[in-house]
Amino acid sequence: MAKPNYSYEKRQRELEKKKKKEEKALKKTSGDKSGSRDGVDAAEQPAPASPEGGAPAA
Repeated sequence: MAKPNYSYEKRQRELEKKKKKEEKALKKTSGDKSGSRDGVDAAEQPAPASPEGGAPAA
């Protein structure tokens, strides 16, 4: 029976962790840009909602 190659398994786990960490960092940097866009959209949406809410009440 063959022996398990623990060094290979460990290296694969390390590579996977490194890949996930890089993806997370990339997502975080791109997430900051989209977050500011969402803030602008959120600011634009309540403005039209206020006049619409006022019109039916009047």
